[in-house]
Amino acid sequence: MNGPAPGAPVSPHKGKTGVERLRRAFFYSVEGLSAAYRNEDAFRQEVLLTLLLVPAALLTPVSGTAKALLIGSVLLVLVVELLNSAIEAVTDRISIEDHVLAKQAKDMGSAAVLVALVMLAVVWALVLLA
Repeated sequence: MNGPAPGAPVSPHKGKTGVERLRRAFFYSVEGLSAAYRNEDAFRQEVLLTLLLVPAALLTPVSGTAKALLIGSVLLVLVVELLNSAIEAVTDRISIEDHVLAKQAKDMGSAAVLVALVMLAVVWALVLLA
């Protein structure tokens, strides 16, 4: 079986450790958020939703646990959208030709976002209407 020697980094980008790794990871994450915001309409819409719902959750007269559920459900939508966008970018990088597996991957990513949005609605309804 071919591959890196035991203990060798899998990627040339994996060699940093400690504080330097954390610093680089932080800036890579900021670059990822920036790329998603610049290139993905859905992500921008969900950021707007976040900017509306997080303050609403904080101002809602419910327990701290309920506030955490409200905010967590909103942030989960952003997480899933980022993963969906990553799937789409990698799929398009491999090939922009129509292929059943590429469509399936993109459709599943989109379905994950839909499930996260349904979860958001259910959590908010249960917390606010209970």
